[in-house]
Amino acid sequence: MFISFFWAFVVGGVICVIGQVMFDVFKLTPGHTLSSLVVVGAILDGFGLYEPLIEFAGAGATIPITSFGNSLVHGALQEAEKHGIIGVLTGMFEVTSSGISAAIIFGFIGALLFKPKG
Repeated sequence: MFISFFWAFVVGGVICVIGQVMFDVFKLTPGHTLSSLVVVGAILDGFGLYEPLIEFAGAGATIPITSFGNSLVHGALQEAEKHGIIGVLTGMFEVTSSGISAAIIFGFIGALLFKPKG
């Protein structure tokens, strides 16, 4: 069991280091970094490479933002097999709707409790 924790830590850490390098070295904004990591996760899932990474690293691959891109493409491909082209649109939102809803709700609560800047 320790080895699975180790690999989750390493893989999640590498993803975070990549994001930090994008900030520090390439001087990308948080929005560009976030979008880039989501797109990388989507591309990896499109080629069938993200699911083996999840099986190997567990939470180290499912917690970072790259997993959101994976979920979008994964849901779209699953629903496209069932419902065709309309499934592409509905599938990506069906799989990720709970995460998006939670982000909106908790962001709203956080804005009510604290003084947001900007």
